[in-house]
Amino acid sequence: MALGTSTAQQTIPNSGPERETLREKGQFWTPEWVAEAMVGYVVQNDPGHIFDPAVGAGAFIRAAKRIAAESHSEIRFLGTELDPRELEKALYNGLSTNDLAHVELTDFILNPPKGPFKAIVANPPYIRHHRLSIAVKDELRRISASTIGMTLDGRAGLHIYFLIRALSLLASQGRLAFIMPADTCEGVFSSTLWNWIANNYRLDAVITFAPGASPFPKVDTNPIIFMISNNSPRQEFPWAKCILGPTNALRRWALSGFSDTDSKDIEVHKRDLLEGLDTGLSRPPRKNNSTALILGDLAKIMRGIATGCNDFFFLTRDRARKLNLPDEFLHPAIGRTRDVLGKAVSHETLDYLDMKGRPTLLFSPDGLAKDDLPLTVRKYIDHGEESGIHKKALISTRRPWYKMETRTPPPILFTYLGRRNARFIRNRAGVVPLTGFLCVYPHRKDLESVERLWHVLQHPETIANLSLVGKSYGGGAIKVEPRSLERLPISDEAISLFGLSPYSQTKQTKLWQEV
Repeated sequence: MALGTSTAQQTIPNSGPERETLREKGQFWTPEWVAEAMVGYVVQNDPGHIFDPAVGAGAFIRAAKRIAAESHSEIRFLGTELDPRELEKALYNGLSTNDLAHVELTDFILNPPKGPFKAIVANPPYIRHHRLSIAVKDELRRISASTIGMTLDGRAGLHIYFLIRALSLLASQGRLAFIMPADTCEGVFSSTLWNWIANNYRLDAVITFAPGASPFPKVDTNPIIFMISNNSPRQEFPWAKCILGPTNALRRWALSGFSDTDSKDIEVHKRDLLEGLDTGLSRPPRKNNSTALILGDLAKIMRGIATGCNDFFFLTRDRARKLNLPDEFLHPAIGRTRDVLGKAVSHETLDYLDMKGRPTLLFSPDGLAKDDLPLTVRKYIDHGEESGIHKKALISTRRPWYKMETRTPPPILFTYLGRRNARFIRNRAGVVPLTGFLCVYPHRKDLESVERLWHVLQHPETIANLSLVGKSYGGGAIKVEPRSLERLPISDEAISLFGLSPYSQTKQTKLWQEV
């Protein structure tokens, strides 16, 4: 049972079979300017060797050779790799057989080397949990329990276990540099993971990247570099953001022991460890918020409707008419965030989508026995069964299978995840949203209160605070789960500007929770 493969590639295709192959293997190329900064950090104590658990095409070995040549030192290259074809690429990219002489063809997770190692550097395979088999997940849980004393949530990807395994092999006073996706410190498992790391190791530095400076500009991930040493924990650490890339400033900063901050290419903050862990290491330092008012004080958040099969349940007006489905079984709905071009969904929006042939109606049988439904509805349900719709995973759990989830049309919608900037949308057409949106239900339901809250949510500082509660992806995209959105800090300026604070916070919260 092999768990993962390497992380170095020469090209990153945008789409197609080759792109899907990379997703399966978790292989993404580490550029030189990033690899040299990571290697520069781990070799500062003159360890004599460098170990890479996912050698791939050898990006870190090449970086180590350059740094060793500049410092007139010798570094022995150690590592593991699962895919022999990747080592062939390493040779093609200029490495010699001597460079790879101590690289083992083995599975780093299942068959780790003995260690310990004084210098470890890696871009581990980014393979998300849904691409892992049940058997693999069972093995990963065993590794987690034996290493950190507890199991992680099943949504942790393979890269998380590369980090755990590597830290367990790090020698006393040794250094480790890993470049990882932001879910490493944003996922539901992150609190457990980082409590273990913070209690047993020293966080020496964290490096993030502005969207325009990402080392992986065509990859749907927000990368972060973690620099960790096997020393006693320290309560402060430097946190950096690369504003421009590629940049030599990152390499200089790492080689200087994080003292060279004289560059506009990187922004550096000294952060308290507890604050960083609480805020999230992928996120900038949190500004003080005197009111500490959050969206959950003012509204309830729910996800949109999961149909289980949009092709069957989400219909165009023309198709519903041809099927002769009664209006009582059809509800105005919105499915895609890009179907809403502005800040509001109006009846004109639905008319435009109807003209474009976009679905705007949710087929929503009310759960009656099929024999009690109109003939045209029964015929459509029969068509669904003939097509096997009732056997789909989510739909098969419903009784009857065609009974649809229900939502009261929310006054405000939130875009769940998309390439466009995250935004709150006023629902003036009374639509029910599908899972591309979250539903925002204000505690106060009168029109004036809803409008005030909507304007508060439009405020730039409130929108900026989404980065404090959401999961970040490539290109600046943010994904915010319902419970996370309820923790969204409300801008002080917006609270004052739109008149939400005539009372103390306690009284205000009570006021807004009245129905």
